[in-house]
Amino acid sequence: MTTQGERTPSPGDHGTDQPGGAYRRPARRVGARRVVGWIVVVGVVAAGGWIITRPTPGDFIPGLGPSSKDATKTPKVVGSPPPRSGADPEGLNVDSLFPAQRVVEVGAYKGKRSGVRQGENCAEALQDRAQDLFRESGCQGYLTVSFAGQDKPVLSSVTLLRFADQAAATKAAEALRAKPGALAFILPDASTAPALPAGSAKPGTEQRVEAVGRHVTVTSSRPVEGHGGSPAASPGASVSATPLAVPPSPAAGAEQVLDEATRALSYAAGAPFIWI
Repeated sequence: MTTQGERTPSPGDHGTDQPGGAYRRPARRVGARRVVGWIVVVGVVAAGGWIITRPTPGDFIPGLGPSSKDATKTPKVVGSPPPRSGADPEGLNVDSLFPAQRVVEVGAYKGKRSGVRQGENCAEALQDRAQDLFRESGCQGYLTVSFAGQDKPVLSSVTLLRFADQAAATKAAEALRAKPGALAFILPDASTAPALPAGSAKPGTEQRVEAVGRHVTVTSSRPVEGHGGSPAASPGASVSATPLAVPPSPAAGAEQVLDEATRALSYAAGAPFIWI
């Protein structure tokens, strides 16, 4: 018998009476199936997150899988990187200095790395290896990188040379300034472009030589042959090694385009070594 307002407990109830006669509803039990279901859901979500964020070799940004597809388009690299030293632990590592998928953008210039030549014997970077300008300067290694303009028909070649100390680098820079064109001009397919005939260089195509700490950077630019589209749109494309002709009367602004490219890449090449 119950009084008015009170609930008659059912046989399945396991509640307890509280002081004052109040009735407390029993706690609800979570079924085993529901627990198993939640465990499965959490496991699937965790596994999916691991797959998405797992770095893939070749990813420009670890975890962004699609970028790994670009690994098959990596520009050609000829030679082995120069050995590292205690004073320069990073060495002339092209993937650290100029990652293949990174665009170099300085001022009005925008360009992308193409072919690469590298090695310990700096004479390999010369147009004429018989004239070894580095025999007495103690050059320890070189890195030559080709760049193609992204929105303007210009090709550039950047060479980095490493020396034992700043004095040796300064001496080598003076020797290179005295012999314009001594270093080879590298094309996007990592081949060497034939040297320009003596006296054919026009304003804007002169090389820029800078001594930065114990390193020397040498940068020069040339117009794309025939003023065609920039090969940067397809980094893996091969470019003919025929001479890049310099027009006798450049179109208005052509000299400025070449100069902008040379200055921008010269700055980008020397920036990492300012404090070394």
